[in-house]
Amino acid sequence: MDAPSHWVTGKDKDTVDAIPLSSLIGPAVVVDMTQECAENPDALLKPEHLLDWESRHGQIPVGAWVLARTNWSSRFSDAAAYKNMGEDGNSHVPGISREAADFMTQQRDVLGVGVETVGTDAGMAGTFDPPFPNHNIMHGAGRMGLTSLANLDQLPEAGAVVIALPLKIEGGSGSPARVVALVAR
Repeated sequence: MDAPSHWVTGKDKDTVDAIPLSSLIGPAVVVDMTQECAENPDALLKPEHLLDWESRHGQIPVGAWVLARTNWSSRFSDAAAYKNMGEDGNSHVPGISREAADFMTQQRDVLGVGVETVGTDAGMAGTFDPPFPNHNIMHGAGRMGLTSLANLDQLPEAGAVVIALPLKIEGGSGSPARVVALVAR
């Protein structure tokens, strides 16, 4: 888990030990990008994905965790495939666009985002303007990021509840976390 203080834009925000329990539990909004990511490893979660989700399930709930289902966790056992380094020297993995981060922080009141990759920004995000936009925007707005998630394919698009429990590291900007989802049977 990346706490809001994880990035320079959130340096004055909560550290891991200061995040209230109520900010670690929220409804899951699972956005399925698996087909898009299979065709384009540099795919980005965009506002259109979120609006499409809302067209089927209603507005993203306040205090939701938005989870990008990319099937990238299927690469966990192969470090080279997981990093997906290109001949250009960049990692080619999906992430979250600046526009989606703006939408989630300015127009929807989400807790944060979760991804199956090693970071919430795309592998190419260092080349974006601004660089690493999801980190800049989300953490600057006091939101969190969950990385290296697995089993998102077992969650429904709506209806689950995510509980993200980091180690309570004093002053920590991030922490390993046990992230679970409760799903109605």
